[in-house]
Order: sequence, then structure tokens, then C-alpha cells
Amino acid sequence: MSAHIAMVGIPAISHVLPSLEVIRALVARGHRVTYANDPAVAEVIRETGAELVPYTSTLPVADHDWPDDPIAAMRIFLEDNIRLLPQLEAVYGEEPADLYLYDIGAYAARALAERQRRPIVQLSPSMVGWDGYDEEVAAPLWELPGADDYRARFAGWLAGNGATTTDMDEFSGRPARCLALIPRAMQPNADRVDDKVSFVGPCKKPTGSWERPAGAEKVLLISLGSAYTRQPEFYRRCLAAFGGLPGWHVVLQIGKRVAPAELGPIPGNVEVHSWVPQQAILERADAFVTHAGMGGCGEGLLAGVPMIAVPQAADQFMNADRLVELGVARRIDTAEATAETLRTALVELTTDPEVAERLKRLRAEGGTARAVELIEAELTRV
Repeated sequence: MSAHIAMVGIPAISHVLPSLEVIRALVARGHRVTYANDPAVAEVIRETGAELVPYTSTLPVADHDWPDDPIAAMRIFLEDNIRLLPQLEAVYGEEPADLYLYDIGAYAARALAERQRRPIVQLSPSMVGWDGYDEEVAAPLWELPGADDYRARFAGWLAGNGATTTDMDEFSGRPARCLALIPRAMQPNADRVDDKVSFVGPCKKPTGSWERPAGAEKVLLISLGSAYTRQPEFYRRCLAAFGGLPGWHVVLQIGKRVAPAELGPIPGNVEVHSWVPQQAILERADAFVTHAGMGGCGEGLLAGVPMIAVPQAADQFMNADRLVELGVARRIDTAEATAETLRTALVELTTDPEVAERLKRLRAEGGTARAVELIEAELTRV
């Protein structure tokens, strides 16, 4: 049975990439899939065969100019969703989709779906809440300056937007149905997660290609993702740690905000790029220095490579600690990431047979095929 499925996302590429294969698979199965997002990510969306529904986002994803204050950051998302809802109504108000999918940052879609009495499924690219999350994690946030104003603004918007879920904590933090696009192993307190959440694991396939150089005994990938790449001093430390290391070939991604000339002399066993096909390299790699974004963590586990986690912001510190708990990584904060500590961590991780054994035991939960199966099951409830 074909249906109209609408995906509502945000233009942060780290939120777009995790679900693209799910969108592609739904299109391939004959569904009409529309995808509401900012034109900044139009190219990657259209490649899936989905129909772009353009809207204007105010999120500062182009220059990554996010405030350090968590309440201010949440306010940016709230204001963006307040502006998003009427833009969605203009498209889907007269012709509602049969089912809505939405990113965690595009919760205006939930208001629209509830008003239209349509099923909705959240696609989460990161960890989800658990029983006790409000008290253990959220409650301290509500003690911060500006929190009362934020909650009042959210509650006022919620009261007038047609949503049937009127409690803001439930609306924003407890989806009616959720597919978590992460390994269950990366979820904190997984035993306390509601059964409305299904862990399907990473739903990505390699993009681009990369061949292991002839003569490279081992390969190390170094990447701080897409948002926290302005780290020339850290990259110089990596060159000092791994440059010339016998048997190792190093791929260093530095992003668009650092010029290779800032790094000084590049050792012969290191290749430097502004961007690399990360997953394609990981499939041929032996170790991974990562900022511990959830996407990178999932790809590292999927490829079965030990990781040196150098967290930069947000949930990355918790992700790094979780990798350490799983026994497949070392956490080294940026200030402590000297050439010596980085090199020592690499040698210890890649020579420990127990690390390799733990990685073998960690498997994905079904990926794209399972995600599509669960989404189509929601259509039968209409």
C-alpha cells in the first residue's frame, strides 16, 4: 500500500544524514515522500528521490554560531519551530500526509500531525529520554536563568497551536512513537527507555569511495565532524603523535575553517582533507579519533574500530563516556590531548585483544530495513 509520507527535518547536516537511507528506501517502495527542510540541504534530500518542500529556517547551522548557554540554544530551536509551523500548514493544511516523520529539532511537525489526527514517528539521530530523565537531566536546566521565560513561551505556543499534547515536557521530550537511529549500546539507561522507542541502529551506507594505500599496514582516521573543526592546535598535536608512526597511514579531516598551511610540515604518512567519506574510510580503518558525535560513534561501532574520543560539546561528553564504558575507546579531553597521550591511547587500544572482542559483540539492530518495516506498520494503524 503506497502512501504519502512527509518528513520534517532541520538543516543541520548531522541531523539530515542519519535518516537519508530510510527516506530513500521508502521512495523505492513506492511511497510518495515529501521532505520539508531548508533549501540549504536540498541537494542531499533530492538524491533520495523525495520531493523537497522548502521552508526558511533561522537555525545558525551555516556558521555554527550557537550560544554556549543551553537555555538560549533551546530558545533558538523554539523560535524556529514557531516560524516553521505556519510554513508546514501552508503545504500540508489542505492535503495532509498519511504519516509524518520528524527530526528531534523539528517538533512543530508533531503539533501539525496531532491537529490533523495523523500518525507521527520521530526519527532520533541521538540518545532518547528515559524514565527519570526529567529529574536527572532536565530538572537542573530549569534552574538556569531564562528557563522560566522559555517555558512560558513554549507553553503559550503549545496552547494555541492545535496540538493535543498540552504538557510541554511530554510534547518535546516523550514522542508518541520513536525510531532511534543509534545502537542500543550507545543509549544511556537503555533498560529505562519506554517501549514506544525502537532502536534500529545506524541507517547509513558509505558515500564516496576511498582505497587503502598500498603498503599501509594500519589506517587511522581523525575527524571532529562538521561543526567543531576549527582546531589547528589539536591537529598539530595529532601530526606530532601519529606522523611517521611505523606501519600507520593517517587520514586527517580538518574541515573548511582551517587551512593545511596552518598545520606546518605534513608527515609523509598523513593525507589532509577538508572533508572525507568517513564511513567508507572507517570500513577500511583500524582506529578512529572522533569528537564522539552520535553519528560518528555509530559508524565506528558499525565498522568495528576502536576509538579515541575527544568530545567538544553537547552530548559528546556523555557519548565518549559511554564508549569507554563499553570498553572500546579512550576519552581524552582536548586540553589533555598531547602527542604522548594520543599515541599511547592508540597503541593500547589497537593491541588489546579484549577491545577487538568487545567490538565484535556489538552489532547493529537491523538498520534501514527494520526502520522501514516499523514505519509501514504505523501506516496500518491509520
